[in-house]
Amino acid sequence: MLSASGDSTGSRPQDHLPKVFRDQSVDLIEKALRREAAVAYQTHPVPADGKTWAGHREELLSRIRRASGFRQYPSLPLDLQETGRIDRKGYSIRRVAFRTRPGVLTTASLYVPEGKGPFPAVVSLHGHWYGGHTAEIVQSIGHTLALNGYVCLSPDAWGAAERSTDHENYEYHGSSLGASLMDVGETLLGMQLTDNIRAVDLLASLPYVDPARIGATGASGGGNQTMWLTAVDERIKACVPVVSVGTFEAYILNSNCVCELLPDGLTFTEEAGVLGLIAPRAMKICNAMQEANRSFFPSEMMRSYEAVQPLYTSLNARENLSYQLFNRPHGYWPEVREAMLGWFDLHLKSAGHGAPKAETPFELVPPEQLLVFPAGKRPAEVVTTPVFCRKQGEELRAGLLREKNGNSGAKRQELKQVLRLDETASIHKVHTFSAEGGWERLAIETTDGKLIPVLLRPGKAGEYVILTHPGGKDSLHISAEYAGKGLVVVDLWGTGESQSALARSVDGQLPPFHTLARSALWLGRTVMGEWVGDLQRVGEYLRQERKATRLEIDGTKETGLAGLFYAALSENIAAVTLRESPTSYLFDNRKTVDHFNMAIHLPGLLNWGDVSLAAALSQATVVWYGAVSISGGPVDPAKEYDSVRVAYKGQGKTIFKPATK
Repeated sequence: MLSASGDSTGSRPQDHLPKVFRDQSVDLIEKALRREAAVAYQTHPVPADGKTWAGHREELLSRIRRASGFRQYPSLPLDLQETGRIDRKGYSIRRVAFRTRPGVLTTASLYVPEGKGPFPAVVSLHGHWYGGHTAEIVQSIGHTLALNGYVCLSPDAWGAAERSTDHENYEYHGSSLGASLMDVGETLLGMQLTDNIRAVDLLASLPYVDPARIGATGASGGGNQTMWLTAVDERIKACVPVVSVGTFEAYILNSNCVCELLPDGLTFTEEAGVLGLIAPRAMKICNAMQEANRSFFPSEMMRSYEAVQPLYTSLNARENLSYQLFNRPHGYWPEVREAMLGWFDLHLKSAGHGAPKAETPFELVPPEQLLVFPAGKRPAEVVTTPVFCRKQGEELRAGLLREKNGNSGAKRQELKQVLRLDETASIHKVHTFSAEGGWERLAIETTDGKLIPVLLRPGKAGEYVILTHPGGKDSLHISAEYAGKGLVVVDLWGTGESQSALARSVDGQLPPFHTLARSALWLGRTVMGEWVGDLQRVGEYLRQERKATRLEIDGTKETGLAGLFYAALSENIAAVTLRESPTSYLFDNRKTVDHFNMAIHLPGLLNWGDVSLAAALSQATVVWYGAVSISGGPVDPAKEYDSVRVAYKGQGKTIFKPATK
């Protein structure tokens, strides 16, 4: 029996499993990912010639649409609702909600100057400020714009502020919560982008707004949204992204939210390419000289700025591109707002020369007075991430459960795509070291640059059990269940001796694998796919070098799924044991959404099928100990697993047993 560290009944703790590597100071993952990101940066230049760019532009837009999943609903009624307003000298603040997709309402503040207009307008997009549209930093933008004759719409980002799971308790919309959207084929970036395009729809529909003079701004995550919105929506005539522009290369192994993640993004573009989509429209980039996050360092911003500058010049729009640095930390400070006002006056009002414009003093509104809906009275159409993921997941799974005659071959090929599996990788060389404590020590070097540490204890000829744990080998306990069989302990990518110290440091208080999962996805990979690839290489070694005739896999929690996915793609696995692993990707409980680490999320997994389909595709006997939901709750999936296996004519079987003690 194999169980998580801490379990004791029937097991003997392996507190002193030998290390494969003597020197643990080398972070191979850091070196590999940094090099891969640098290569991506170098190979995605922005064409300097306007004619060449025109041919590239549409393809780039198409790929961004596919990768982000953003949608447009030009004919969907906006259903604008006003729940109250606050009058100020020269303008009013209106508490509003409007429809951003079928069945979904977004909450926002709408600042409107006195008079008939038509006025220029600005979409103000907030970053990770507590309170969303009610936050001081976001309010300040709305007040100063309205005082200067602009309509300003400040919507709550998807899953934030009044769109949190609990209306009265604001939450962080990223991490595993936001990543759960990927499991149903969406992205948090795409959800926000869809909302923000609809915010432009709303402004353009207002009789007192001039639809030909709309701008966008925001700081941090809001600046990121500003960039993406302006890139895909040409109705934005001028933008001011603040403390957000850098390089995608710098995102790798740095601290960013999943709302800033474009899956596969670095396989086809760099940030300069996205900025290029804005050309020749007006863009002023504002960054902070005291910035703490390398992703947004002025030096990184300048790389992207200088990369896109020749395109602006080629399009005879050099005067429409500008940047300014402020001796401030991360934020949207008064002097930044003054720079924003001068830029918008020039490009949305044709007034002035673009120089900073002094702010008119204003008074902030107590946040509770800006709430669109009173506590406990929020309508159900203000859809939250848990509700959306559950509903979408159920709809996707309904098709799987109705299947009567599934195509196993096609589904295996699709699974490789979901995993983003590198099918070109193979074993390059096997490094052997001196035995220790009855264990052979070796490292499998692969053609894709990995070094997989392996401990091997020979047993019955030809029979091997591969053991994995998300905590690495030091988290394993081994009992007598596998007595006589060969044991193979593997530290999969990012675990145990294969872990990245830098990634763990950047994770901080966020769920484990937060940094590696995001970095891998930017580069067109997934952690789960990396694990399956590692298992394939180990299986390849055992069959070729150890003449294995029977292979079993025993994995805990997230690595248990990796073993099952491997078995679904291979005919050479006799048995798979999963311990405390999830039986489905269907969202079920917000409170324990972080039960599993971030490695578990797979873009489009539920669009493909579910865990029950992976079990059906395997030819193995699949044994589950302590099966749980994606949030660690109780489940009883036996009936589903039987029906899916019948539909796909699976030759194996699935057995559910209680958790080991």
